[in-house]
Amino acid sequence: MTKLDQRIKKAPEDTVKQSWVNKLSPDFAWGYLQLIRADRPIGTWLLLWPGLWSIGLVSHKYGMGIFEANLNLILLFTIGAFVMRGAGCVVNDLWDQKADGQVERTKGRPLPSGRVSRLGAMIFLGFLCLIGLMVLVQLNKFSQMVGLFSLILIIIYPLMKRITYWPQLMLGFTFNWGALMGWAAVSGTIELPAIMLYIGGIFWTLGYDTIYAHQDKQDDTLIGVKSTALKFADKTHIWLCCFYSACILLLTASGYLCGLNIGFYIGMIVSAGHLIYQLKKLDIDDREMCLKLFKSNHHFGLIVFLSIVAGHYI
Repeated sequence: MTKLDQRIKKAPEDTVKQSWVNKLSPDFAWGYLQLIRADRPIGTWLLLWPGLWSIGLVSHKYGMGIFEANLNLILLFTIGAFVMRGAGCVVNDLWDQKADGQVERTKGRPLPSGRVSRLGAMIFLGFLCLIGLMVLVQLNKFSQMVGLFSLILIIIYPLMKRITYWPQLMLGFTFNWGALMGWAAVSGTIELPAIMLYIGGIFWTLGYDTIYAHQDKQDDTLIGVKSTALKFADKTHIWLCCFYSACILLLTASGYLCGLNIGFYIGMIVSAGHLIYQLKKLDIDDREMCLKLFKSNHHFGLIVFLSIVAGHYI
């Protein structure tokens, strides 16, 4: 049996079997890279896009070139999204170690399988937070304060699935914080378009993470974990239609308040079409389809960003 075969045998079901993490990472780093989901960058993208949207919108409002004036911010936000998403995964797995060990899809994760110790995970978490702090201090004082508040959300989010059927709402508060951070980093303040963008992003997250949660609804029921997938059940399509409609309306209104040009509105029509595609394809009892549609939200984020770029430059 090759080294790759051995790793695939030990790896959790929700890992990407043929990823670079399994193929190329050294033994000492393998478990830690799986811990931060380095083989599944979708979480980093979903965390990053609201920040990039915000940078694009505020750049247009204040008459700056998105890339000419704020390329350094885009790079900092990209690094920050990667390390803080990783930190969030570590926090989540520390809280969920026992529960993950009872679920087929997650029992092979580094903590429940014993490939990474709790002490090792906590030390690694400190290292990730240190990198995040190094990124944060490159920003202005106001955005530094805004950024520190996000740590509260990162810490308490994993608890929500134990006490409410709306943990996806807390994830929305957390994953879209970049919409406020991006605006603050450029302008030194937070204005109405940023708030509308943030709320629109929360509705987006409520949609895509409900789709994701339908993969685990049977296991969640057995171990007593709550989610919007369980709450909405057969009414999921109706709720998603409401969430996605609110998302498009708020994102479009935010762009309107910033004075974006016609290219933005054309792009938002395409964005809306992508969300309609998700609704049409969704089968809440098809785990593979749920995962595919969840991942497709990276494309939605990209389309919205390109829409903002088009509305700025065209």
